Order: sequence, then C-alpha cells, then structure tokens
Amino acid sequence: MSVNNDCSPQSGGRYIESMVENYREKEIVCGTDVVEIRHYYLWGSKKVPYGSIKGVQRVSLSALKGRARIWGTANMGYWANLDTARPSKKEGLVLDLGKSVKPFITPDDVDHVESILRDRAGLGPAGPTIAGPFI
Repeated sequence: MSVNNDCSPQSGGRYIESMVENYREKEIVCGTDVVEIRHYYLWGSKKVPYGSIKGVQRVSLSALKGRARIWGTANMGYWANLDTARPSKKEGLVLDLGKSVKPFITPDDVDHVESILRDRAGLGPAGPTIAGPFI
C-alpha cells in the first residue's frame, strides 16, 4: 500500500491513512499493527501494539462490575476508556499488558475484537467468560 502523509498543496492536500483497519467503531480501532483504544486518557487514545498483549479475558458486566462505569476506575488495577454505551452492554474485555493497570474495553462486537486480538497477539483460544472486576 502506498502511503502519502504529505498534506502540502503540491500533493493536492490528500492524506492516505497508513493504518489499515480491520475493525472500527467509535471507541475501538483494530489496525494491522495496533489496537487503538479511543478516549482512554483525558487527552486522547491509547495505542497498544499487538505484540505487547500478554492475555485477553472476556468478562460479564454487572452494575458494580463495569456496567455502571462510563470512564475511569474505582480499582487502580484497571482502567476503562470512555464508553457512554457501556451501561447497555453485557460483556467486555480486559487486556493484560504485563503492567499493573489493565485496560478494560467494551467493544460493540466483543467476538470480533477478541478474535482479532487473540490472532494478532499470538494468544491461544479463549477461556471461559468470568465475572468482571470491580471497576
């Protein structure tokens, strides 16, 4: 794929995105090399290279276990990106990056995102869904 990051008048002001997308929604973008978790920080996105993902755990949500948390955390071991639709969702994913804080995401299509993450991170098959952490 040819990439043109030049937005100068000589290039016609065109910009071609260099990250090929395989999944895109308002909060999550799965590209070829990274997963972008939008609205993770107050100031923007968190980009996670697939190679840094050590594990993915599917979790079920309940009022105190993620569903009521739109952004942030009450448990310093996890961090939830901004997702105003989270109260209506039933499942999410916890990403183990080998660090003390694990990103907690709730994509619209949990099956598809989990499949992409497991495939590109070289992880094995999914285990059972467990109750979400207190967030």
